[in-house]
Amino acid sequence: MILYPAIDLKDGQAVRLVHGDMKQSTVFNDDPAAQARSFVEAGCSWLHLVDLNGAFAGTPVNAAPVEAILKACDVPAQLGGGIRDMATIERWLDQGLARVILGTVAVENPDLVREAARAFPGQVAVGIDARNGKVATKGWAEETDVLVTDLAKSCEDAGVAAIIYTDILRDGAMGGPNIEATAALARAVSIPVIASGGVSSLDDLIALKETGVIEGAISGRALYDGAIDLASALSALAD
Repeated sequence: MILYPAIDLKDGQAVRLVHGDMKQSTVFNDDPAAQARSFVEAGCSWLHLVDLNGAFAGTPVNAAPVEAILKACDVPAQLGGGIRDMATIERWLDQGLARVILGTVAVENPDLVREAARAFPGQVAVGIDARNGKVATKGWAEETDVLVTDLAKSCEDAGVAAIIYTDILRDGAMGGPNIEATAALARAVSIPVIASGGVSSLDDLIALKETGVIEGAISGRALYDGAIDLASALSALAD
């Protein structure tokens, strides 16, 4: 199982939110590229980046720190937040991003997901962010009536590389991931599923791995707070 250290970008800084609330943000590093380098030096094989401002604005806002991270690090990175048209997708992939994450547009414009996945095989993921089983969009600010499993199944034949499933009520709260719901989603679709939200200990990571169906896990606050030692976690997951 791949562990993706998370760098959430707000106003050019690496931050963590609680439950996706922009008013509940903690700045962990004002140099996101340096933060990324520290994760790479610890041995990570991927980075997970989120443009938080972009998710609300609907267009990239933290392009400069993302570009700095891509220049500073030699591991693949995936990015979500404010990516809602083909021009933005192409621009990010041309700049060296390994994978774009489409969230809001997966609900509002599913044809774009299919078009992008066909144009860029293996480089388009869908981010499904959920509150009480229903998909939320626009930086988690708007809740829809779309069920998580329905959206995931609609992507089955689109050529999507992965689904990043975030339980919003667990995110940043250090209360543990929603293993049951994530594993159920992974069993319901053939697309690889990456767990996000609430990963707060090595035990959480091992429990996700032991489901046997979850492809990866994203962790943020636990790495910044020291609750998870990245090098130790990577070693444990490799065993």
